[in-house]
Amino acid sequence: MIIARKKLQLQRLWRQRGCRVATYICLGVLVLFGFVYNSKGNSMSSIKSDSAAQQFDDLDDLTNKELPGGPDPNTIFRGSELGNYEPKEPEIPSNQPGEHGKPVPVTDEEGMAAGRAAEKEFGFNTYVSDMISMNRTIPDIRPEECKHWDYPEKLPTVSVVVVFHNEGWTPLLRTVHSVLLRSPPELIEQVVMVDDDSDKPHLKEKLDKYVTRFNGKVIVVRTEQREGLINARSIGAKHSTGEVVLFLDAHCEVNTNWLPPLLAPIKRNRKVMTVPVIDGIDSNSWEYRSVYGSPNAHHSGIFEWGLLYKETQITERETAHRKHNSQPFRSPTHAGGLFAINRLWFKELGYYDEGLQIWGGEQYELSFKIWQCGGGIVFVPCSHVGHVYRSHMPYSFGKFSGKPVISINMMRVVKTWMDDYSKYYLTREPQATNVNPGDISAQLALRDKLQCKSFKWYMENVAYDVLKSYPMLPPNDVWGEARNPATGKCLDRMGGIPGPMGATGCHGYGGNQLIRLNVQGQMAQGEWCLTANGIRIQANHCVKGTVNGFWSYDRKTKQIIHSQKRQCITVSESGSEVTLQTCTEDNERQKFVWKEFYQSS
Repeated sequence: MIIARKKLQLQRLWRQRGCRVATYICLGVLVLFGFVYNSKGNSMSSIKSDSAAQQFDDLDDLTNKELPGGPDPNTIFRGSELGNYEPKEPEIPSNQPGEHGKPVPVTDEEGMAAGRAAEKEFGFNTYVSDMISMNRTIPDIRPEECKHWDYPEKLPTVSVVVVFHNEGWTPLLRTVHSVLLRSPPELIEQVVMVDDDSDKPHLKEKLDKYVTRFNGKVIVVRTEQREGLINARSIGAKHSTGEVVLFLDAHCEVNTNWLPPLLAPIKRNRKVMTVPVIDGIDSNSWEYRSVYGSPNAHHSGIFEWGLLYKETQITERETAHRKHNSQPFRSPTHAGGLFAINRLWFKELGYYDEGLQIWGGEQYELSFKIWQCGGGIVFVPCSHVGHVYRSHMPYSFGKFSGKPVISINMMRVVKTWMDDYSKYYLTREPQATNVNPGDISAQLALRDKLQCKSFKWYMENVAYDVLKSYPMLPPNDVWGEARNPATGKCLDRMGGIPGPMGATGCHGYGGNQLIRLNVQGQMAQGEWCLTANGIRIQANHCVKGTVNGFWSYDRKTKQIIHSQKRQCITVSESGSEVTLQTCTEDNERQKFVWKEFYQSS
């Protein structure tokens, strides 16, 4: 009886429209929940069946919604305990000069003459370098915290690629020796020395014989013709067999426990590129020293709109998640010379753009490509590498000599990766407007294949601190060669920073005579601003974060006017002096005609 009554009540309820709707909604929710749950299960099953590299990429997407390169939970700070890869015994110094990275003074006339000859030939003093041991000791200038990190026991293997062209003997071989001396041997798959068509005798049979002492750990690859640094590096990567390719210049010395800190972030995420802190080695005395002063002073890589590499303090947003000052941190770009990258990821990215020639722009091509295509770049404070900065470039570009190689390279990068932001490069470098970048269809196809993000995304999420120092540039009002017809001279940044602006014979090649004056009154040559200093005009660093000034060009009177001083640029009757004088419409030495100058490919 009770059951019959309950059944009758349910039938009456079901006849009500609201009850039926609520029931259908509940059933729909249950079905949807079951579908989502099943999909997650299938997704996790597919992750297990993929390659190890793909497994990690998918897991990283699921667990870390931040940009690649965040803190690594598998790298552990041990407090007062020594880290697991730290050397247990100190290196034993030789009895040769330069130990502990100390400078080697040369005071005798014969030695100084030999040093000058060596510097002219190689760009640095190999006479001094030849006195120093291949395995010399250098100071450990890492932050103190670096001695107390534990890195994963199983790290990826490395192929170290060193490209050289007519390099000095001891700087080149000391690079190789330092890698083998200060790296865990189980991590070094090989050192690949790429000879980019050298013609110096010591880099032929003598080098081949020397590397046999390393029992196959070091190989020499020779290009068939002069390729330039960029393509030669890609060749080196293609000859590599390690899981990671690590590029060093041919005049470096790696520091204590430099390698594990570079590899740990790549082990965690194969799409992260790592960059060591670059220390300086004096090109004359061979002294090893910090470039940044304090080992705890960290800077990330950015750029100004002419694509010159700059550095700035790391942002608060980036420091917020770092518990220790010695932890890696993200960087929008890098200087280009020294870095480590997963070999297969580098291959997926197409190595370097094959259309880039010799050197110049490759660090931006790779930086933009990595970030926009799903990877990241981190600077690693616990990895230090010393680098010799040449006093000059001691060799030519070979078959590319006389061509605007760097401008062509930059235009390839700009046209491939920078989207609408390319206009700011062309505002800063208007002479490059007509430079033909060549065929970039393969690069655009790669960008499409990898489903890379826009440059706008890159600027807003990665390089957001660039605009604080280098705002978007307003259009140029006038630019080019500013010629004074009365004297036949052109305005010229004479050299030196700070240094005077003068007027010299017009040469038609741009360079220091290529002046820009934008619609907001800032006048500049290259990256340098031209400002009033009394009655003189001085070239100096632009005030960061500004794009305005006090200059204007009157097209009617042809005068360049300083609005604050109410004076005009005036060329002297003789000599190269330029001053600010009271504006007078009939003063012919205050009149300038602007002629735009365009580079050709």
